[in-house]
Amino acid sequence: MTEYAEMDREQLLQALTAFAKNWLAHDGSWFLAAEERLGIDTAIELDAAAWAKFAPAEAKRAMELLGLAPGGGLEALARVLGARMYALINPYRIEWHSDRQALRFVTEACRVQQTRRRKGLPDFPCKSVGEVEFAALARTVDPRIRTRCLACPPDPEADGACAWEFTLAGESRG
Repeated sequence: MTEYAEMDREQLLQALTAFAKNWLAHDGSWFLAAEERLGIDTAIELDAAAWAKFAPAEAKRAMELLGLAPGGGLEALARVLGARMYALINPYRIEWHSDRQALRFVTEACRVQQTRRRKGLPDFPCKSVGEVEFAALARTVDPRIRTRCLACPPDPEADGACAWEFTLAGESRG
């Protein structure tokens, strides 16, 4: 029996948050080690390759947890985004536009960027990695979903956070 079997709901939620923080700390530690050894460009290339594999796995597990079938459109994607580890540690909001034909996911504060700033490091230019990550996640939920970056570092307007828009292919956007 593990310690978790004895925990109440609040303790389990705290454990989930701790797991998410540990996962992100490991991801960041791995990236910094790759950056130091191989340089930023190669580290970003490797990070994108890893996210191309991880994001679909994360989406599939979230869909299974939530009882969602593939092809659930933007409503399913909104639920999956809320079930990601990031959702536990990065404040975000979901906005619906164009009569629910466009979903916007806005990270209000990014723990990665906050940590880098606290350590005196420049913002991580994560846009190219995010394009891979969010597109792979969304396509796993529903292959019709198209992903567009609205703002993400190194975009000047991103200010250490990001915003993404998702639409269904073939549907109009306003």
